[in-house]
Amino acid sequence: MPGTDPRESVHKQAPTMGGVPNVTRADAAAAVRNPLAFIAARWTPDPRTVRRAALAPLVMSVIIVVTGGAVRLTGSGLGCPTWPKCTDDSLTATSEMGLHGAIEFGNRMLTYVLCAAVGWAIIAARSEKPYRRSLTRLGWAQFWIVMSNAVLGGIVVLVGLNPYTVAAHFVATTALITVAAVMWQRTREGDAAPRPLVGKAIRQLVWVLIAVSALLVLVGTVVTGAGPHAGDSSDVPRMPVDWETVSKVHAVLAWVVVTLTFALWFVLKAVEATKGPLARTRDLFLVLLAQGVIGYVQYFTDLPEVLVGLHMFGSCLVWIATLRVLLALRERPEETAVAPGPAVEATLTRA
Repeated sequence: MPGTDPRESVHKQAPTMGGVPNVTRADAAAAVRNPLAFIAARWTPDPRTVRRAALAPLVMSVIIVVTGGAVRLTGSGLGCPTWPKCTDDSLTATSEMGLHGAIEFGNRMLTYVLCAAVGWAIIAARSEKPYRRSLTRLGWAQFWIVMSNAVLGGIVVLVGLNPYTVAAHFVATTALITVAAVMWQRTREGDAAPRPLVGKAIRQLVWVLIAVSALLVLVGTVVTGAGPHAGDSSDVPRMPVDWETVSKVHAVLAWVVVTLTFALWFVLKAVEATKGPLARTRDLFLVLLAQGVIGYVQYFTDLPEVLVGLHMFGSCLVWIATLRVLLALRERPEETAVAPGPAVEATLTRA
């Protein structure tokens, strides 16, 4: 036909191979310009898939904490003495670097697994129907935290495991756990305005619990920075504070958190609160008890590496359980569409 490009005609009429439709140039361009929108237009995950995708970064964040603890507790913090390469001449660990190099490099590789988990959460959130911007933003927040923390991890190596940078590295991971836990909870809720399930006084009590728990985590990083496990066999400087004193402060804060948790459970029972807040408070109390036992045993047994690692794992669970208490104090149902009134219906009919 006149005015028709023969190449375009051939392209449109080309047969498919194996039942797979052809990808047009427009499709390819759209995929390059906005791959998330391209995937979302062709895939709708079910709610269970979205929840599992949101859970993956949370699980990987905890694993990163545990493996990072293994790096420090085995003295492998400088197993790869530089960054972003493992050595000046090699991107990966070499056989000459031994077990320490393998442990440190393995922990670095897990960062890529964490990135993949965060990416999967972003794709699933972006593809969910209807589209929820708030959920996608939580996924992107995790991405930027991971990127910044990866750079911070490199700085930790370059400055020779300075304890203040090590503490900042752990705090950044705790921030990642926080956002991941919130996103996981949001996948189980709607987008309507939150409706409180308890009174204002109880919500204030929980915010005090959150604040003291956060302080407990921060003081825990000081305990680590002043303690004997420097992360390397060489002489790594420690924080200039008395380890015994800061450990006792840490223990006092832990008891304050336990007391606040018990008081919260008692108040929730007294006001006959719904099942959700009670169950989350009970879970936190049990995790705190287990963490307390590990903490005291490691203190009186001169900090064996295995128990220190378990205590780091427990600190993640304590923080997640505390956040879940806060998130259980309200509900967010699905938004319901409002039926149009007669005037609106008449307008639409005339249109």
